[in-house]
Amino acid sequence: MSLFNMGDKAYIMLADGRIFEGCSFGAKGTSFGEIVFATSMTGYEETLSDPSYYGQIVTQTFPLIGNYGVNDEDYESADSVVSGYIVREWCNAPSNFRSQGNVDEFLKKHNIIGIHSVDTRCLTRIIREHGVMNGVITTENIYEKKDEFLKQINDFKIVNAVKSVTAKEIKDYKAENPLYNVVLYDFGYKYNIRRELLKRGCNVTVVPASATAEQVKALNPDGIMLSNGPGDPSENTEVINELKKLIEYKIPTFGICLGHQLMALANGAKTEKLKYGHRGANQPVIDISHDMTFVTSQNHGYAVINESIPSDKGEVSHKNANDGTCEGVRYKNFPCFTVQFHPEACGGPKDTAYLFDEFIDLIKKNKEDK
Repeated sequence: MSLFNMGDKAYIMLADGRIFEGCSFGAKGTSFGEIVFATSMTGYEETLSDPSYYGQIVTQTFPLIGNYGVNDEDYESADSVVSGYIVREWCNAPSNFRSQGNVDEFLKKHNIIGIHSVDTRCLTRIIREHGVMNGVITTENIYEKKDEFLKQINDFKIVNAVKSVTAKEIKDYKAENPLYNVVLYDFGYKYNIRRELLKRGCNVTVVPASATAEQVKALNPDGIMLSNGPGDPSENTEVINELKKLIEYKIPTFGICLGHQLMALANGAKTEKLKYGHRGANQPVIDISHDMTFVTSQNHGYAVINESIPSDKGEVSHKNANDGTCEGVRYKNFPCFTVQFHPEACGGPKDTAYLFDEFIDLIKKNKEDK
C-alpha cells in the first residue's frame, strides 16, 4: 500500500521567486512565514506542538513523517502555531499502539497547511546556503498570484511572538511529594520542562511573560525557570527590564533557549540572528566544565554573542561543537545558569537532563545558606 495519498496540488514559493510544487495534505489555504528546516529523525509531534516555531514554515529533512502516528500525550503545548508543514512523504497508515490518529488529521484539526511530495533535500540546501528565507505555502494557484504573493512574502515579519503564545493567567501544578516551589516564566514553554520539575519535587507556578518582578517575588519562589519561546529575543524589552530587577533578588534561576537569550540581554550581552539556526535533535554541544560533548535537541534562530557577555557577570559554559556559538552561560553576579539547547528533550544517549538536577542543587544550596 502507498505510504501517502497524492491529493490536490500545493505550492511553496521562496522570497527569491523559486517555486516548489507538491501535493496538499492538512488544511487548505495560504500561509506566510519563515521557511526553516528541522533535522530530527523522530519527534515530529513535538516539533508541531512546540511554541518556538511560531511564524515558521517547518521543513522536515527526514524523508518519511508520520509512521508512528500522533497522540496527545506527547504534545509540548495545547495548540500548534507553525505556519506550515513541508515533508517528503507522510504515512497515512501509522503503526503504533499509542497512536490516536495521523499527521494529516492533526494538521486539519489545527488548521495548518501541509505539503508533501516535495524535494526537501533541495529546499534544505537552498536555505542552508542562502539562510532562512520568507516564503508562502498555499493550495491556491500560485502562478496566478505570484506577484501579489511575492510582495506579501517580502513584507512578512514575525512580531509579538511571545505575546502570541504565552499563558493568559497564572496556573499552579502540584508535585506528588513537594520539596520546592518554582515559578516558570512562560515565553512559550514546552510541557516537558514542567514535567521535569514536577518529578523532581517542585510545585510549579506558570506565569505569563507579562508578569512583573514584584509579582514573581510575591509568590515566594525557591527558584525561577525561564522557558523557551519564539521570535527575536531583543523584541521583548519589557521582559528584559523585569529580569534586570529579578537579578537583584538573587533567586536561583535556570534559563532554557529564549530564556537563556533574555537573561543574557538583561546582563548586558548581545544576540544575533543565525544564518539558518539550529533545529533538530542532533546538535553537538560541549559542556566546558565537564569536558564532555552531548547530543542535544535544539530549536532557535538567534544566539548570544560569546564576546558580548560582560566578564564580571558571566562566562560561557557550553559551546556548539559545529560552529562555536554560545550554548550556555554561568553567571557570577547571582545564582543562575542558562543553556541554549533543550535539556528536557532527551536529545541523545547521554542526555543533558542532569541540568535540572543542578538547578535543584542550586535551590537547595541557596536555602541552606540563608
